[in-house]
Amino acid sequence: MNQYRNRTLIFFLMLGLMSGCSSAPRYGNQAVPEKTRKPVRTQPTRQIPVEKNPELSYQRSWIGLSSWYGEDFHGKKTANGEIFDMHALTAAHKTLPLGTLIRVTNLENNRSVVVKVNDRGPYVEGRILDLSYGAAKALGFENMGTAKVHIQVISFGDNSYQK
Repeated sequence: MNQYRNRTLIFFLMLGLMSGCSSAPRYGNQAVPEKTRKPVRTQPTRQIPVEKNPELSYQRSWIGLSSWYGEDFHGKKTANGEIFDMHALTAAHKTLPLGTLIRVTNLENNRSVVVKVNDRGPYVEGRILDLSYGAAKALGFENMGTAKVHIQVISFGDNSYQK
């Protein structure tokens, strides 16, 4: 008889413990009514694309350190698919749309040149622009390797051929 009483006590104790593990959310000691629960999504929500206006979404002017690149990349494809010509007036930038025209001014001698962004880079920390050898020569820093420059966007590219 004592044995049945112990089993019954254990049964109700276990039942009480298991009821605390139910899946119904609780607020204090009361269960939350079914209609206030959030529905479970069975499929991902569709993201509505935000229309981007390059005039508003990109910065238009920077001051920073520029470097140049030449022979090692001459004749190879750039990010927009063009063949890199180290003597052309082109540049590599990390985020500007490919095809963007920028005016680059060497702040040490005040020379400026307009170049087209057709590649990605620079990949050296602290630099904001990689110019072709031709652009660096026009700005007068081909022998120094780097120069402090001012970059101004003239017109944004359309990114239609960006890979």
